[in-house]
Amino acid sequence: MAQIKTLPGYRTPRMGARQIYEALRDQILGRVYGADGLLPSSRALAAELGVSRGTVTIAYEQLAAEGFIEIRHGARPRVAQAVIERGRVRTPSRPLSRKVRLSGYGERLRQVAPRSEEQSRNLLANFRYGDLSPSDFPVLAWKRAVVAAMTRRPARLAYNDPCGSRRLRMALQAYLWRSRTVRCDVDQIIIVNGSQQGLDLCARLLLNSDDRFVMEDPGYLMARHVFAANGAAAVPIPVDVDGLDTEQLAKTEARLAYVTPSHQFPLGGVMPIARRHQLLAWARKFDAYVIEDDYDSEYRYDTKPVPPLHALAASQDVIYLGTVSKTLSPTLRIGYLVAPSQLQSLFAAAKQIMDRHTPLIEQEALAAMLETGAYDRHVKRVRRRNGERRQVLLDALRRRFGDRIQIDGAAAGLHVVVWFRDLPQTSEAALIETARVKGVGIYPVAPLFYPHPGRRHRPDVIGLVMGYAALEARQIERGCQLLAQAVDQLRSRRLS
Repeated sequence: MAQIKTLPGYRTPRMGARQIYEALRDQILGRVYGADGLLPSSRALAAELGVSRGTVTIAYEQLAAEGFIEIRHGARPRVAQAVIERGRVRTPSRPLSRKVRLSGYGERLRQVAPRSEEQSRNLLANFRYGDLSPSDFPVLAWKRAVVAAMTRRPARLAYNDPCGSRRLRMALQAYLWRSRTVRCDVDQIIIVNGSQQGLDLCARLLLNSDDRFVMEDPGYLMARHVFAANGAAAVPIPVDVDGLDTEQLAKTEARLAYVTPSHQFPLGGVMPIARRHQLLAWARKFDAYVIEDDYDSEYRYDTKPVPPLHALAASQDVIYLGTVSKTLSPTLRIGYLVAPSQLQSLFAAAKQIMDRHTPLIEQEALAAMLETGAYDRHVKRVRRRNGERRQVLLDALRRRFGDRIQIDGAAAGLHVVVWFRDLPQTSEAALIETARVKGVGIYPVAPLFYPHPGRRHRPDVIGLVMGYAALEARQIERGCQLLAQAVDQLRSRRLS
């Protein structure tokens, strides 16, 4: 049953016809109800507001008389099409703004919160990292799993375990062992709403305001924002072809380190065993924890899978973080963390306070796919398809740009970093805009580096993070063609 979408200030214990009329009129003008949108029936709205049906009828008759709605016998009132066609729709005036008073967390968040990325639906090729192709989603397998989960009769309708479905955690325990050699108890696994919530839980439990945390430079921007919003201070450590430069950790005291050792984001380095042992020794020396974000370990093309840090640390110093955002869909918001046994109960309590638990139906569906092998088959299929996309992108880039570019991070994952050797970083904004005009979305690597006063990370080149998992071969080819045109156009401008 539709309910009135009441604006603030209109809902009172006993509304009169005038108040109902004004609330609905402003909602229609403000596009709360779109053109041709259905309003509640007079009977339903009267019951919802606790007034007589006659009161609602008076309000509806006034709206109809003024041309806002159309009333037909036996049907619900409908927003008049003429309201839109005559250009009468407007946004109601906003009340005067007041001074915003925030907590310390709110003030920090205002400083570090990322801007929402522009959603471009008309691009011919969008190389944004993190997007997946809708054609890769296992629709039939997921539908079967969801229907099965919905038809199972629960023992009772109640809040679920904040750690997540035990069935899913058992399935994940087996999957992590066979795919990543991660040994853990079922109780150490916490299901979270995406890896981002896992990072937030870590920040809340392990960092105080003014504590220090180690971050890869460049590194994952959303992790940096989570820790900074908590009031902690970053200690950026440079990365090279082997990931985090652990030699620079020797005199670095911090409470936490966030790393992507199996596929450094964004440059793609794989941390060798010697550095892994150095990192773990540092964590023990300073009584720190290491967050190991294993965000895309399913995608390896030219390298063999590398055992995670967790397998070396006896699970005491490492918090292992994983997600299905890169295999199924980022819209599902299903992630998991493997907490050290001594922290498991605290993570469970924090998860319960934060949002009680993660939605159950999706968890049960994922558990069924893991149990039946459908998930493994799906991963194998999308790994092959993304390997093909990767090769198309590499071939197209090399054909269009030759030795004018350097490509990093191509051995694994769902993106590459492309450095344009003969374009200075000062031309970055112009290249992005020129490419967008041509229908190509490109995204700079520069924001992933920590700002250093007085210098840029690589002033002689432009670096782009180019994701390919959401694109088909023809889009990748066309996108690289248009990007080459944009680069040539920019070069011509600089030379003229």
